[in-house]
Amino acid sequence: MDNYNYGIIGNCSSAALVSTDCSIDWLCLPNFDSPSLFARILDQADGGHFKITGYEQHDSHQEYLRLTPILRTVVHTAHGSYQVNDYMPRYRDARGEYQCPSEVHRMIRVLSGNPKIHIDFAPRPNYALGAPEFRPTSDYIKITSTKGPYNSYYLYSNLDFDKILSGEEIEPEPVSYFVLSYHEKLEQINCDRIYLAYQRTKSYWLEWMQRSRYTGRFAEEFQRSSITLKLLMYQRTGAVIAAPTTSLPEIIGQERNWDYRFCWVRDAAMIVDTYVRIGHIQTADGFINFLLNRMQLKHEDIGVMYGINGEEKLDEVILDHLPGYKDSKPVRIGNAAYLQKQNDLYGELIETIYTYFFINRRASFQVNEEIWTMVRSLVNRVRDCWREKDSGIWERREAMQHYTHSKLMAWVAMDRACKIARFIRKPEYVNGWAQLAEDIKVDILKNAWNEDLKCFTMYYGSELYDASNLLMLHYGFLSPDDPRMISTVEEHYKHLVKNGFTFRYTSDDEFGTPENAFIVCSFWMINALYLIGREDEARQMFDHVRSCANHLGLFSEDVDITTKRLTGNFPQGYSHLAYIQTALLLETDYNWSDACALKPNN
Repeated sequence: MDNYNYGIIGNCSSAALVSTDCSIDWLCLPNFDSPSLFARILDQADGGHFKITGYEQHDSHQEYLRLTPILRTVVHTAHGSYQVNDYMPRYRDARGEYQCPSEVHRMIRVLSGNPKIHIDFAPRPNYALGAPEFRPTSDYIKITSTKGPYNSYYLYSNLDFDKILSGEEIEPEPVSYFVLSYHEKLEQINCDRIYLAYQRTKSYWLEWMQRSRYTGRFAEEFQRSSITLKLLMYQRTGAVIAAPTTSLPEIIGQERNWDYRFCWVRDAAMIVDTYVRIGHIQTADGFINFLLNRMQLKHEDIGVMYGINGEEKLDEVILDHLPGYKDSKPVRIGNAAYLQKQNDLYGELIETIYTYFFINRRASFQVNEEIWTMVRSLVNRVRDCWREKDSGIWERREAMQHYTHSKLMAWVAMDRACKIARFIRKPEYVNGWAQLAEDIKVDILKNAWNEDLKCFTMYYGSELYDASNLLMLHYGFLSPDDPRMISTVEEHYKHLVKNGFTFRYTSDDEFGTPENAFIVCSFWMINALYLIGREDEARQMFDHVRSCANHLGLFSEDVDITTKRLTGNFPQGYSHLAYIQTALLLETDYNWSDACALKPNN
C-alpha cells in the first residue's frame, strides 16, 4: 500500500520529500512557497523528480540519522552496496548566524564492492510547466526554466555531467555528491566542503535536540515529531507553515485539496505554545517577532493566515495542467481561507503569549512591553467580535455560524489575558477582563449545550457533533469531572469515532460527506478520554493511531479509516503537534491548561 512512503528533509528555508526508492518527488526552491522544481507527487509522468537507482538493485532500507532530519537510504545491488545521505544544510557560522541555504545535498558513500548507479534527473520548473534548458559548464549544470517566470538552478557534482544528464550507468567515487542549489555558489564545491556541511548540519541538530525534555516511552516518536515541526518554521521571518505541500487530497479522487504552505496563525500559535513548554524558547522567539511585525500599530488586526514573508493576499489559483495526486484534481496554489473570519485565533494567540510570558524569563523589558501592547490589542478585538458569527476552526466555506469553538477561544483569550495582567502586576485590567470571560462562559453554557443530545454541539442551536469541542478540557473551560464534559466526550466518541479514528465532524459540508478521519482529532479524543478517567481506552486508541504513521514516523493530516492509508498534506504540523501533546499527557500527566507545569532546561 502506498502510505506516503516519503521522508522530509529541510532546513527552515524549504523542504523536500524523498521516497523510499531514493527519488526526490517534491521540492520548491528557494522557499517553501516557491514554484516547484520537482512535483512528481502531483504528476507521476511529467511532474519532475531526481532519482538515484542502483544497477541490478536488490533492496534498500531508509531511516533517519538519529536525532536529525538527515535521511539515509542504504541500497544493496548485485555488485555492491552504497548509502545516500539526503539533507538540506543548516548550522550556525562563526558569528552565530544561522546558515540555511536554498539547496539540497545528496551524498553517496560506497559501503562495499563496486556498485553502479544511474541518475534520473528530470527537473520541471514552475510547477512542471515544461522541461528546462540544461547548460553544462566546467563547474555545474545550469537548469533554466523555459516556460513561465524565469527561474534557474545549479547542480554541482563530482560525477560526469554528461552521464548524469543522459542517465548512463555510473560507477560512483568512494564518496560522491550532488548539490542542487537555487543560487550559484561563490566557493569551490568539493568533497571536503560537502563533508564539512554534513558534519555541521548533524552537529546542529544533535545540539538542538538536547533542549527537548521528554525521555519517556515514546521518546523516538516524540523526537521525530519535534524535528518535523521545526522543519516547518521559516527562518527568515519566524512564520510556521501548516505543511510543505499543496493539494495532497484529504480524500483521494475528490476535491478537498488545499495549499498548506502558509502560516495559519491558529496552528502556528499552538505549535509555538508547545515548543515553549518543552524547552525550545528560542525557536518560539521568531514567531513572536513575526506577530509583532504584523501588529506594529494598535489599530492593526491580525489575519487568519499569512504568506511566509507576511503576505496578506494569498489568492487561490487552480493549476489545470497538473492531474493531481492519484488523479485528484484540482491542484491549487494559494488559499482563499485568508479572506475568512475566524474568531478563535485570538484565543490561541493569547494562550501562546501567556505561556511565553510565564516561561520566557530572558525577554527584555522592551520586548515584553511590545507583547503586552499586543495582548491589549487582541483583547480589544475579542471584546468587539466574540458575539459575532464566523467560519470556525474548520474553515467551512458556507454560511457563518456562532461556532462553539470560537466562543471557547474567546473565553480562553480573556482568561489568559487576566493571568498575564496579574503576572506583570497590572491589576487594573483584571476585573473588567474577568467579567468578560465570565460573560462569555455563561453564553457558551446557555447556547452551546444541547439538552436533548446531552453535549455541546458544533454551533449554537445545532445538533451537530464537532471534535473541536473536546478542547474544552485541554483549555480548562470545565473540569474533567463535570457531568457536561463527561457526557460531551462520550457522545462525541459514539458519533465521531469510527474504526478507532476520530472525524472532525460527520455532517455534510459544501464538499459532501467527510470520509476520512482527522489525525489531530484522534489525538484530541485520546486526551479527552484520558482526562475523564477512561485511561485504558485512551492508551489503546493512542497505540492504534500511532500505527498509522509511515515507516519514518511521519503523519499527514487525514487517514482512511478502513485501510489506515495517510491522506491530505504531508507531513502535517497539526498532527505532529497533537502527538507531542498526547504523549506528554499519557506519560507525565501533563496539565496543558497550566503554563507553569513544565520549566524549560535552557
